[in-house]
Amino acid sequence: MERLLGVTTGVWTSPLTDAALPELAAHVASLGFDAIALPLEDLGDWDPKRAREVLAEHSLAPVLIGTMSAGRNLVAAPDAELEATRNHLRGLIDAAATLGAATVAGPFHAATGRTWSMNGIHRQATYTQLRENLAPLASYAAARGITLGIEPRNRYETSLINTVDQALDALEPLLGPGLGIALDTFQLNIEEQDIAAAVARATGHIAHVQVSGNDRGTVGADHFDWHGFIHALDLAGYTGPLCVESSTPGNASNAVAASIWRPLASTQDALAADSLGYLKNLQAGGLR
Repeated sequence: MERLLGVTTGVWTSPLTDAALPELAAHVASLGFDAIALPLEDLGDWDPKRAREVLAEHSLAPVLIGTMSAGRNLVAAPDAELEATRNHLRGLIDAAATLGAATVAGPFHAATGRTWSMNGIHRQATYTQLRENLAPLASYAAARGITLGIEPRNRYETSLINTVDQALDALEPLLGPGLGIALDTFQLNIEEQDIAAAVARATGHIAHVQVSGNDRGTVGADHFDWHGFIHALDLAGYTGPLCVESSTPGNASNAVAASIWRPLASTQDALAADSLGYLKNLQAGGLR
């Protein structure tokens, strides 16, 4: 199955700005990508209307990526913080609608890096609160033709949703128009015992897929079972883009979450271009 292949602007810079986007979009298109993932860390960092125009100039399909920085939580937080987080996510949905993106993906449950121990009863109560706070957002997104893709993250970044099974447990009553699951191969490689089986269980609910080497580096220059993963996506019926996800070493705005302290390729361009080449060959059936 042929899918659009994209890359995040975070490979080169973060946070994204209006000033940086025109050159980055032109560069991403020149490398041969079909899609581009635009992180929006804080509302107002860049203008979605202008971004839509820039991407149209280069025939790049847009994906919007959101973050959950400190103080953004949909569970176990003061009411004012919960409301501010809901407002932030509504703003992301509005930005996606203006941008022309069908998906907003991110770990939209608790602040990245926030962890705490939960027994079974506590976890289910927390999932109930998460659903209560996500339900109006899912409806808001669906009414605008947008899907929120909730991303399971690894154990060092959250203790709330680490696996596809946990995402299903937490979200299943809401999954459908407006709400789905975002998969990231870096996270899957850490937390899933059987990645293909996890993808299969997410069938019908996969909103977005981010790809990178198991070290957050070049796709294909690693030990990840890319053939098995792509086959699993085919069986699951996922037709959306595959977006290369990485960032620059020591990125100040995403330092702890990404934990990239060393170069993962000879250059950031090489990381993007080599990943694209591998994915193209893989989708074309040229790599066995």
